[in-house]
Amino acid sequence: MQRPPVTLEVAGDKSISHRALLLAALSPATSRLSNLNAGHDVACTAAALERCGVEVVRQGNDVRVRGGLLRDPVGVLHLGNSGTGVRLLAGLLAGAGIEATLDGDASLRSRPMDRIVEPLRAMGADVTAERDGRYLPLHLRRSALRRLDYDLPVASAQVKSCLLLAGLAANVPLRLRESVPTRDHTERLLGALGARLYIEDGELVLEPSLPLRPLQARIPGDISGAAFFVGLAVLVPRLCLSLPGLGLNPRRTAFLEILRSMGGDIRLSPGADEAGEPVGDLQVRHAGGLVGVDVPPALVPALIDEIPLLAVVASRARGVTRIRGAGELRLKESDRIASLAAGLRAVGGAVEELDDGLRIEGMDRPPAGRVETRLDHRVAMAFAVLGRVPGAAIELSETASIATSFAEFPELLARAVA
Repeated sequence: MQRPPVTLEVAGDKSISHRALLLAALSPATSRLSNLNAGHDVACTAAALERCGVEVVRQGNDVRVRGGLLRDPVGVLHLGNSGTGVRLLAGLLAGAGIEATLDGDASLRSRPMDRIVEPLRAMGADVTAERDGRYLPLHLRRSALRRLDYDLPVASAQVKSCLLLAGLAANVPLRLRESVPTRDHTERLLGALGARLYIEDGELVLEPSLPLRPLQARIPGDISGAAFFVGLAVLVPRLCLSLPGLGLNPRRTAFLEILRSMGGDIRLSPGADEAGEPVGDLQVRHAGGLVGVDVPPALVPALIDEIPLLAVVASRARGVTRIRGAGELRLKESDRIASLAAGLRAVGGAVEELDDGLRIEGMDRPPAGRVETRLDHRVAMAFAVLGRVPGAAIELSETASIATSFAEFPELLARAVA
């Protein structure tokens, strides 16, 4: 018998929260943001902006931001483990002519920064990185940026957003071309702020747009965080979850299509837009009879953050699931391809690690074993979900990393299955 629906409200979207703070910092008027993500990553971005002269006043998950005139910070700006924070902030500060050093933890220091250094230099930025110019710390020196016409070499919303923020802060025009569409949260927020941004002949064009009007917005619920509860409801018998107020950006929801094709019972109710983003509610029920699928490589950029969740769901599906074209996962908080393969093997799964993905065979026996999360929040949450299937006995090496993006996750997980 199906249990009554359990309603869970997830935290504000992490990607949108970073961008909303950074764009609010460019407006001399006061912006008001509600439902801002409370994780450590977003807190690092807010703290860095404060060090650069931005007023950030937080009351719970509501924030008041007053920016306008940025200043050089004293000392190093430490962005923790936030790739989004460091790459986007580098663009903003380079465009504003700020002198600063940006750094992060050991994990962030292992992630490539040359993908933003090279185009920023092409704009005229005086920016250097260490270890062959590829890794943190980043050093920014005062410079005047010029217009940029650029083909993005990797499918990365972070690189695209870095350059948009640099051009915006410098008040110079940009033309960018993507080979594969990536998340467009920055573009949607810029539209809400009145920026002169448009698509022309397949190119993303930004014209000088300062000053920006202030941002008054509620941050939608984080669909990537909600994904773990969608997976939970798909996996756990008799479970039914209601997830209201989620951001349903079409470049973030491809994982729902994959889970439906595997047999998931997922229903969507659209609502009103917030912060330029489509918002709505999800209801998910356990359907049983999951089947393996081939994940189309063309969809991978739109579900890159959900692959850890899809991998653990695939381990419970009949047949084989193949994920290819996901090499970017090797450059996340951990090498996620290796982390997921090792974790699935540790709990008894049959998995083949590929150069750019995974081949996963489903299993019927309960998963059991100790999983090394490698301090990766999405790996930790994925295996926490798998640990709730009937008969599972999974031990995680740590769960503290979850707080980087979704501090409320453990509490919501316990409530969902209570």
